[in-house]
Amino acid sequence: MRRLTDASIALLVPLLVVLHLYVAPYTKVEESFNIQATHDIITYGIPFRNVNAYLEAHYDHLSFPGSVPRTFLGPLALAGASWPFVWLVEGVDRQILGADENHSPCRAFADQEKPLVRAILGLYNAFSILFFRNGIAHAFGSDTANWYILFQAGQFHVMYYASRTLPNFFAFGISTLALRSLTPSYVGSLKPPWRGVQEYRKALVMLTVVGVTFRSEIAILLGCHTAWLLFNKRLSPTDIVTSGVLGLAIGLGLTVPVDSFFWQKIPLWPELSGFIFNFLHGRSAEWGTSPFHYYFTSAFPRLLLNPLTWLVCIPMALTRPALRDRAFDMLVPNIVFVAVYSLQPHKEWRFIIYVLPSLTAVAAMGASWIWTRRTKSILYRILATGLVASTLGTFAVSLGMLAVSSSNYPGAEALNYLHAHADGSENVISVHVDTLSCMTGVTRFLQINPLQDRSTSNGHTLWLYDKTENETQLLHPGFWDQFDYVLAERPEKAIGGWEILHTINGFRGVQIVRPGEISRHRMSGDPSLTQSYRLLKDLWPRIGKDVYQSWLKVEDVMRERVTRGWWVQAKMEPQIRILRSTKGSA
Repeated sequence: MRRLTDASIALLVPLLVVLHLYVAPYTKVEESFNIQATHDIITYGIPFRNVNAYLEAHYDHLSFPGSVPRTFLGPLALAGASWPFVWLVEGVDRQILGADENHSPCRAFADQEKPLVRAILGLYNAFSILFFRNGIAHAFGSDTANWYILFQAGQFHVMYYASRTLPNFFAFGISTLALRSLTPSYVGSLKPPWRGVQEYRKALVMLTVVGVTFRSEIAILLGCHTAWLLFNKRLSPTDIVTSGVLGLAIGLGLTVPVDSFFWQKIPLWPELSGFIFNFLHGRSAEWGTSPFHYYFTSAFPRLLLNPLTWLVCIPMALTRPALRDRAFDMLVPNIVFVAVYSLQPHKEWRFIIYVLPSLTAVAAMGASWIWTRRTKSILYRILATGLVASTLGTFAVSLGMLAVSSSNYPGAEALNYLHAHADGSENVISVHVDTLSCMTGVTRFLQINPLQDRSTSNGHTLWLYDKTENETQLLHPGFWDQFDYVLAERPEKAIGGWEILHTINGFRGVQIVRPGEISRHRMSGDPSLTQSYRLLKDLWPRIGKDVYQSWLKVEDVMRERVTRGWWVQAKMEPQIRILRSTKGSA
C-alpha cells in the first residue's frame, strides 16, 4: 500500500507536465530557435551534399540567426527521438498544432494530434525529477520524497516550462541528474567512500558537459559544487581535474562538430560566443537589469510558489540538529551560485532554475519533520494543517496561472483560425505574419507544409508565408500587393485595401470587477464564445459545460456572500487582427 501511494504521488510530475503541454501547446519567441530547428531537421533532413545552399534554402536559422548562434544539440536530440514515431505514424504532428472548427488546439490534440517533440522534452525533464526524487527517498526517506514531489509538482514554472524548448530546460534535466549524483554527500557514511567518489565525479562531468553545450552559467554552479566538495575533502584535486577535463572533452566533442556543420562556421562553439556577447561585452544588459537581491526577493518566492516552503519548511530544516548538516550541504553551494550570479545585471528566473530541486528538497525535509510529528504537539498539528492547506492552494494557483498563460499565444490562434477558414478557398494563398504574431506562437510547425502531398486539384491550398521585418520594405506599397491575408498587431501598417476578418484577443493582466459590474464570463449571452468555456469543453468534452456552469454559480455565490460584489478576472484585449485583402473585391 505504501509503495502504491508513493508511486501515485510520483506520477503527479509527468501527468502535470503533459497537462500543461495539453492546455498551452504553443511556443513563444524565446523558444523559437530550438522549435524551428527541430522542425527543420525532421522535415527537411540533414544534407550531405551542397550543404550550405541546402541549409540556406530550407532552414530557418540562417534567415533569422539571432544575436548569437545557439547549439543544435537539443534540436538534433529531439528530432532523433521523434523520428521513429514520425516514421511509424504517417501524418503525425510533431507539436500539438492545428485547430478544429472552434479553432482550439486542445480539440486538435483530442482528435489525433501528437504532442511529440515537446512531450519528449517534457517527459525527459519529468523523469529527471523522478530520478532526483529517488535519490531523496534513499537519503531521507519516502516521506521526504513525497513532500518533495508535492512541492515540486505545485511549482508552476517547472511544470509549465518543462516541455518548452528553452536552452535552460535542455540543461535542466542533465543538471538535475547531476544533483542526484551528489546525493551520496547528503547521506554521509551510508554509502562506501569509493561509490561516493564515483558519484561526485559523475556529477562534475555532467555539469561540465551541460555548461559547455547548453548554458554557460552552469560553469558557476559547477565551480560552487566543486569548491564545496573540495572544502569538505570529498574529492581530491586530481579527481576534480580529471572530471573537468573529461567533461570538457565530451562537451566540445559534441558541440563544435555539430554546430560548425549547421551554422557553416568552422570552428564554432556557441556557448563561448554567448559568453563573450553577454558577459564580456555586457550586451545582456540591453534586455533589462535588476537589483542584486532580485533572485532572493522576487524569483525564489515565485518559483517555490508555496510560501510555507521558504517561510517555515526551509528554516525548520536548517534549525533542527538532526537535519541541519545535510540541509546546509544541499543549500550552501546552490545559494552561493545564485549570489555570485546575482552580480550579473541582467536577471531572469530561468537562469537559476537549476537549483530549484535542491531548495525544494530542503523544504521537503522540513515538511517531513513537521508531518511526522503532527500528533505530538498542537504547534506541529497547526503547521501540518497549514502545509496541507498551502499545498492544495498552491496547486489551485498553479492551475489558474496555467489557464491565464494559455491565453498568451494570439499569433498561433490567429494562424490556426486563418487556416481553418481559408484553406481550400484558393489554389494559392500568400500571408504576411508580423513580428508580434511570430513572437506569440507562429512557428514552422503551424505552417501547412508545401512539401506534403497537397494537390490543389483536390481542393487543397498552397500556402506561402512571409515574415519580413525590414521597415523599408514594409513602407513600400507594392510590398503588400503580393498578400491575400495579413496577421497584424497594428492593421494601419498594412498599406492598401484591407478588411478585418477576425480579431484574436490576448491576456493583458488582471482586472478588478467592482460591485454591480458584470464579469467577462457573464457579458456574452452565448457561453461558447468565451475562451474558458471552450477550454473546459476541450479538456472534458462530456462534462465541460457543467463544470463551466458550476464555476459561474461559485462566482455568483462568492460575489454575493463573501466579496460583497468584488471579483478578479483575466483582462483580455485585442492583439492580432486577421486582415483580408479587398483588392479583388468589386
